[in-house]
Amino acid sequence: MKEKSNKPKRSEILSVSEPPASKVNLKVYPLTPDRWRDLEALFGERGACGGCWCMWWRLKRSQFNQQKGEKNKRAFKKIVAAGEIPGIIAYADGQPVGWCALAPRETYLVLENSRILQPVDDQPAWSVTCFFVVKPFRRRGITVALLRAAVEHAAKRGAKIVEGYPVEPKQGKMADVFVWSGLASAFRQAGFVEVLRRSETRPIMRIKIKKENKANKAKTQPSRNPIAR
Repeated sequence: MKEKSNKPKRSEILSVSEPPASKVNLKVYPLTPDRWRDLEALFGERGACGGCWCMWWRLKRSQFNQQKGEKNKRAFKKIVAAGEIPGIIAYADGQPVGWCALAPRETYLVLENSRILQPVDDQPAWSVTCFFVVKPFRRRGITVALLRAAVEHAAKRGAKIVEGYPVEPKQGKMADVFVWSGLASAFRQAGFVEVLRRSETRPIMRIKIKKENKANKAKTQPSRNPIAR
């Protein structure tokens, strides 16, 4: 019996980033059940950080603390297996190197209960909540590439607004473990703008998705970041 290849299929590609922008050949795909093992490899035994498995934003704090580690892993795998796409995964030369979580805002319970991250207005929005990039690929533009791909992914699913909740350090650099929601500077590079700030270091940033005219789209020249259909 022929073994099924885990190599990313061209038809599934969400975005492609070419050097010199990120210094690596990066391909980004939605996280579907057939890519679960790649996420496992990327997150490792710690589930990215402290047994999170990208469940922190989805649960009450007490529930999250009770199921850190393997229970969170099973819960997140169940979400993926059910057909929900909770984020996108980046590959460099076929190896998973980065992750970005995003979904409609109402998916994330923590946002609804947060004092500083309450809704800006009553407009529906998708939320980018978390990033994880393996150490050898940090500070190489991966987060910016993931943000651009995240906007593209959300747009394909009808989103008109994508927002994020990055950190903006008061001074100097912050340890990577504290910036898992991204840095404001990366969001700016990806085209996001600040719309509200209820905390000195936590702006709410948004990008509005413009609906492209079909006639103009047909005349548009091929992008350097092609999307396979």
